[in-house]
Amino acid sequence: MQHKLKPLPYALALLSAGFSATYLPQAIAQDPTALEEVVITGLRGKPRSAVDSAVPIDTFGLEQIEAISHTDTVDILQTLVPSFNVSRQPISDGASFIRPVQLRGLDSHHALVLVNGKRRHRASLVQIGGSGTQGPDVATIPAAAIQSIEVLRDGASSQYGSDAIAGVMNFNLKENSEGFDLTIDTGEYFEGDGAAYTVQGNIGLPLGDKGFLSISAEINDSEFTERSEQYCESWFCLDQNNPRFTEQSELRQGFVTGTPTPGASARIQALQSAFPGGVDAASVEGENAMPWGIPNREHQMFFFNAGYELDNGMELYAFGNYGAVQSDGSFFYRYPGNGTVEDLREEDGSIYNPLDKFAGGFTPRFEGEVEDVSLAGGLRGSLSEATSFDLSARFGSNEIDYRLFNTINPSLGSASPTDFRPGTLTNEEFQVQLDLVTEFDVGLASPLVFAYGASYLDETYDVGESSDEASYIAGPHAVSDPYGLCNDDGTPTSAGLAATNAPVDEPLNCADPDDPVFAVVGVGSNGFPGYSPAFSEEYTRDSYAFYGDLSADVTDQLLLQGALRYEDYSDFGSEVVGKVAARYRINDAFALRGSFGTGFRAPTPGQQGTTNVSTRLPNGFPVATGLFPAGGTVAQALGAQELAPETSTSFTVGFTLELENLSLTFDAYSIDIDDRFRAVSTLDVSADPNGDPDAYERFLALQAAGVAGAESIGGVNYFQNAINTETQGFDIVANYPVSWSNGQSTDFSLAMNYNEQEITDDPLDVLNPEGEFDLENQLPNVRWNATAFHNFGDFSLMGRARYFGEWEDSDNTSPLSIQTYDPVVFFDLEGSWQINANLRASIGGRNIFDEYPDQVDRIASDNDYCCGRLYPSTSVADWQGGYYYARLRVDF
Repeated sequence: MQHKLKPLPYALALLSAGFSATYLPQAIAQDPTALEEVVITGLRGKPRSAVDSAVPIDTFGLEQIEAISHTDTVDILQTLVPSFNVSRQPISDGASFIRPVQLRGLDSHHALVLVNGKRRHRASLVQIGGSGTQGPDVATIPAAAIQSIEVLRDGASSQYGSDAIAGVMNFNLKENSEGFDLTIDTGEYFEGDGAAYTVQGNIGLPLGDKGFLSISAEINDSEFTERSEQYCESWFCLDQNNPRFTEQSELRQGFVTGTPTPGASARIQALQSAFPGGVDAASVEGENAMPWGIPNREHQMFFFNAGYELDNGMELYAFGNYGAVQSDGSFFYRYPGNGTVEDLREEDGSIYNPLDKFAGGFTPRFEGEVEDVSLAGGLRGSLSEATSFDLSARFGSNEIDYRLFNTINPSLGSASPTDFRPGTLTNEEFQVQLDLVTEFDVGLASPLVFAYGASYLDETYDVGESSDEASYIAGPHAVSDPYGLCNDDGTPTSAGLAATNAPVDEPLNCADPDDPVFAVVGVGSNGFPGYSPAFSEEYTRDSYAFYGDLSADVTDQLLLQGALRYEDYSDFGSEVVGKVAARYRINDAFALRGSFGTGFRAPTPGQQGTTNVSTRLPNGFPVATGLFPAGGTVAQALGAQELAPETSTSFTVGFTLELENLSLTFDAYSIDIDDRFRAVSTLDVSADPNGDPDAYERFLALQAAGVAGAESIGGVNYFQNAINTETQGFDIVANYPVSWSNGQSTDFSLAMNYNEQEITDDPLDVLNPEGEFDLENQLPNVRWNATAFHNFGDFSLMGRARYFGEWEDSDNTSPLSIQTYDPVVFFDLEGSWQINANLRASIGGRNIFDEYPDQVDRIASDNDYCCGRLYPSTSVADWQGGYYYARLRVDF
């Protein structure tokens, strides 16, 4: 939340350690370089730069943003900010469409996102498993709409409210009242796939003689990539040249080779003969049965920003967006005998197998259609010489509508369709906020600025019931012997005797427990069951908050700032958090700065209500894994505790140095989070009473809770306040511009982050050793970006090196098997030519040396990275290879 307002004509910061949500006069707003340094302003006082602030802030202006070859704002941030990370998750349910991000190693729900200083609504996706994060989808903010980006790398919950434990990202929208620009960008990967084009533009229009309307739009189409090999595991292998091929049974080898297995029934032999011809069609995309890469994606995004100055010196303002995103991805390959592709005996005695529909097995294809809408507006101005105000309201909605096809509802048998609509997820927020700033002259080096205000926030998360009953219904084969063909003594019933369509060589045999009459398979659209009435619900809450902030230059050398915030949630009660910050200038070149604060984050309504059954790899083998709400009857029966808020304590200490050309900042930080929100490690489930007793007890709990298809679920988990963690590290940011004697110039910059995480309590009740190790080691400790911009006349050249340090990954073995991934450096290069005053052309390459992270070592990482994966899909270092592009920009 925003909270410190500046009167006209300044508008970038609310606090001496935060951002502003106010108005810049048009003369400043139309200058694309004016926002690059000024990020914080004192009330009618000297504007503060990032170096002058008491806390670390990265600032990026229009020129820096446009120099990034990416058009996705998430990728732009990862390129610019070393402490900002995102991984490509090609087979991860909705996370394939809305990518979760991290700041300083903490999850996206620990980083607050603002647009024009106002809180941005969350995405509808709650990540399944792991962090369970639910944050705003930064990718819905098109780069064409952004004038500048400010990244506050410091805890700020007392200033902005829940979510700001790791920091704050503020996107300032363009405020131009004239001008038009259009950019066309196209490129593809060195591998010859992933072709993409982006068309984006902005137009500025006057609103009378005292206002502006800035409209931005972006259209993008990006094609699928594939970085995988053919599916080959010890349990099923499609590659006859792979040593693993002979590890599978003779029957399964017969499917792959198309050679009927001696002694098998005529029906099975016919399926084996047909199988090789169907493998190419098993996956909708790609050359392999289970492709790994970037999903297809297209989007259309629109943003507007408007302001109008009234005659009384006040200003009306509004901004908002509409975005539509369509994307798709694959799930795990379904092969003969995997628990889904099974023989099922029908009511007439015949035997059905999903291979009758998909001769070569099948890979479910998942589509998501995301609709993102927001509208914010308000009135701001001065109440007196000393006091200014900002009264605002905002509404935001993000909805994802799922489609799943190239799959089945196994329990429906031969009657199953192959295309499903599992339902929708919707996150909505409405907020009203009043912010005031009063300035007092108390004899200090600057006025004492008191910022204060109140906020009301209403949140709704809706798990929308599927309109497609086949996506969730429990069909007849969700239970054993669904048609009552057998008696308990192993003899046929009268119905069994009447079932005369059984194959001659596969007659009904009620005495054989392996007869297809007893087979039990999964319920719902396989890969992602639809939201049934039992698990469809609307989760709501409201909260209100009050805050106060004091800041002043106590002397010419010393800046002090302190803030308190009170928040009350209808579902989690109240909390008071605070922060103090200071900056002491030793001399004109060198200053010390630091902060200390506490934080608070209440689990979102989405995190309280999300439910899902999907295919995961808890023990290296794909199984159906159910996620259930911690407060619901199912999770409670499994031992879950009610969720509680996370709390944090953080501090930052550092220095700033400004010499003639060199600007350098160093900031060390520590963030302790208690009761950190996370999914427990997957708990095994088994319907076998003679197997693992704990796994069987969980099966009985699912059955007692009325979970349809409990027999087919192999694992369960739920979110908990699982652990306490400590995150420590430091950031270095340096800039060095050089003007050469020949009139040319070069700007050098370096940004580096070192970060490490540690679990500070015993996590064994909620995380297994693999989960604990990966949380602490699965991100590189070191990341840095070094960039040089060289300008010579109408030409410019940009070179950048992006470094991703060493990291480790484990699998669930005893003892843990660990793979260490070596550092990797990507080099980017771009050249531009300003053809005339209106036309600029650029060509370039991203990762021009076509580097990749280490491939998966199947001996070390067998359990984590199966099923055709060549590269670790959890890697924050891109694993798509080099990319080349061309760009044309027109300005009027």
